[in-house]
This record gives sequence, C-alpha cells and structure tokens, in this order.
Amino acid sequence: MSGLVNLLLFTRYPRPGEVKTRLIPALGATGAARLQRLLCEAVVDTIREFHRSRPPGKTRLTVCTTGADEKKFRSWLGSDLEYRRQGAGGLGERMSSAVTTALNPADRRGREKKRPEAVLLVGSDLPGLNPALLHQAAAALRQHDIVLGPARDGGYYLIGLKEPNPRLFAGIAWGTGRVLEQTRAIIKQLGLQAALLPPLFDIDRPQDLAELTPDHRFAELFQPVPRLSVIIPTLNEAARIEATIAALGQGEGVEVIVADGGSRDRTPKLAAAAGAVVLQTSAGRATQQNMAADRARGPYLLFLHADTLPPPGYQQLIRQALGDPATVAGAFRLGIEGEGVNLRLMEWGANLRSRLRQLPYGDQGLFMTKRIFAELGGFAELPIMEDYELVDRLRRRGRVVTLAEPVLTASRRWQNLGAWRTFLVNQAMVIGFKAGIAPEKLAALYRR
Repeated sequence: MSGLVNLLLFTRYPRPGEVKTRLIPALGATGAARLQRLLCEAVVDTIREFHRSRPPGKTRLTVCTTGADEKKFRSWLGSDLEYRRQGAGGLGERMSSAVTTALNPADRRGREKKRPEAVLLVGSDLPGLNPALLHQAAAALRQHDIVLGPARDGGYYLIGLKEPNPRLFAGIAWGTGRVLEQTRAIIKQLGLQAALLPPLFDIDRPQDLAELTPDHRFAELFQPVPRLSVIIPTLNEAARIEATIAALGQGEGVEVIVADGGSRDRTPKLAAAAGAVVLQTSAGRATQQNMAADRARGPYLLFLHADTLPPPGYQQLIRQALGDPATVAGAFRLGIEGEGVNLRLMEWGANLRSRLRQLPYGDQGLFMTKRIFAELGGFAELPIMEDYELVDRLRRRGRVVTLAEPVLTASRRWQNLGAWRTFLVNQAMVIGFKAGIAPEKLAALYRR
C-alpha cells in the first residue's frame, strides 16, 4: 500500500503485578514486568524499522496506552511516536475505538488530520514480528478488506483494515483459543475478503518462554541477574585503578571494561591483572566511553571515573532505579574524600544541583540502560563537557534520579587548585558551553 498507513501498537505500562500475570508463577511479578518491557521494546524497534523503510510521510506510528500517563510512556519509548490513551471497556471495545479514531483522525485541538488509507493494529508481545510482515500486511490490503496475523494460540497478533467496523470486535471470547475462528466467521458473515499472514507465537503462558531462549534480546530473562557493564575511561591512572576495580568486585552479573586512551604508565596492565577487560582506544573521554559501551554485553551501563569508588551494593541500587522505564538515567550522591568545610560545601552544592535540576556530573557515576544510551547516540564527541551534554539530553527524555547513597571521589582536583577555584573553573566551563563557546577552546582553557 503506497498511501498513509497508521500503525497502532496496543500496550500496557510494565508495572509489576499488572502485566503478564499468567507468567508470574514462572518469572515472578518483577520478571513478568521485565518481560513485558523487553517484548514491547522489541516491537517498537520493529515498527521504527518499518517506518524507516517506507517513503517519508507514508507512516504514522501510534502507541495506544494504558497503565500510566503519556509522560511515562514518552520517557520509556521515546518522543518520535504518537501516544493515545486506550478507551474504556473491554479489549474489543478498546480496539474498535482505536481503529475508528485512527481512520477518522483529529489532532488534540479537534482539527482534522490526514486520513490514512489503512490501519494496522498489533500487540506488544510478538518477538517474531519483523518489518517484512508489516509490509506484507500493508500490501495485502490492496486486494483485501482485512488482513489478519494468526497467533499460534488461536488468537491473532495483527489486524489491518481500511474502514472501521465495530462488528469485527463484538461478541469475541477474548483471551481464548477461539478469537481467530470467531473473527473469521464474522468476516464471512459480512461478505468481506480477508488475507492471512504467516502465524507467530505471542508470549502469554509459561510454555511460550521456550520461544525466547535462542533470542539474544531476551537473554537477561534467563540469567540469575541482568549483567551490569561498568565502563572506566583511563589515562595514566595507575595509582587508582586497582582500588577502583577492587571496589567494583567481580561478582555475578558485573563486567568491568577499562577504556584506556593511551596511558604511558602501567594502567592497562594493572587493570587487566585486576580482572577488567581492557580496550585500547584513541584519547578523549567521549570516544573511550562510546567504544566501551559498544563492546559492553550488559543491558545496564555504569560510567565511572577511575578515581571514584561506588557505594556498597551499587549493582542492585542501579537495577532497582532503572526498574521503572520512566527513569532514563541516574547517578549517586557525590562524596569527596578528605576533611574540611570547603569540601563539604562542594558536596552540598553538587548534590543540590543534581537533585533539583536532575543534572548530575560524570564524577557521580552515571548509569542508564544500554538501549537508552544507544537511542540517544551516546556521548557527543566533545573534548570537554561530554557528560553535561549527555545528561542534558537524558533529562529532556525523562527522569534522571540521584540516589541517596554516595560515591567517594578523589579530592585531587580540589586539592590542586583549591576548592573554590575548582568550583569557579567548573562553573565557567558550564557557562561558556551554554553560551556557545567552542568546546575545543573551553578544553584549552580548562587545561591551562
């Protein structure tokens, strides 16, 4: 179909205890919510790929939501999608209402929008969905009134229409193995022509989980704990790197990646001996961290300075914080080693900024999912302020939290220049960056 296609994704916010309830005995409430989240993210990746493969302006992507407000969904899935709350009633009523609204669209002020030639409605628990199937569905509507994607449990994973028809969704025994059969009988009664797509599995019951085991996108579901990849950019950090890696531990679910930018001391050898994976990269903290993130195997990333020690239990704290999809990133409260009123004032000011403005800096240990990091394009290749720039983009996407537990970072910068002079230099860099001064010039001034 060459005209405008509106693709509707029906999904629920992945809150434990409210989603995939038939899988709670197998996965637990948190695991079932995590599965819902991963399945939906996989489908969103697929519909984005479908969108990119079609001519510009010929696809509209709409997420039909329930279980949370639009702000949470936008933080979770991104701002490039449209969002519409599902209507009232049972599943059939909500699907019928969504299709009718999509085929008679209006914007939020009630003004008419361009009417699509067809609507494709899909569920969010389809690991086998791919762009080719969506293209096949759109093409089938050129010669047919309806297209259906049969699910192997007797339901359907996709329905496509060119005209709204509430009768297709009435009197259906939703959640049973008769959904497809009943829908096809109604189509026959209406004298309409339907095309069938290849069948797919949806994931609703414990026995369905076997379909996911070969799929790398869902590997973390079958691990005791999802892996956390700790990324440490280094340059001549031999005096500190062993203590930092030791504090991280090499326990279950943690990998440590040291991205070395050309150290002239023993940093790479010491890091490798301590159990870290060592990458040799070109110099520049942004480049080093981006290369390590690309290599990381975990769904969670922690970017940590070589002179910063994490708090006890940091792994679980990070996993808990990122358990809510609306939390896009976070950091720890700043602690600076050493005594003195000035250092405590520096901590207080940094933590106040971090909490109130959701603007932590890199020395607080930045963490996020690898998915969010990739979607935002990683660190900008800047010679300075790369952490500030990334966090600014993150907080525009969603919530950036500051945890109560502190990291402990070395006081060497404050000792070398003095606490207040260091503070003034840092503020000058922020002001200059926001004013549009070239980062290269700021970096030269900072080094001086």
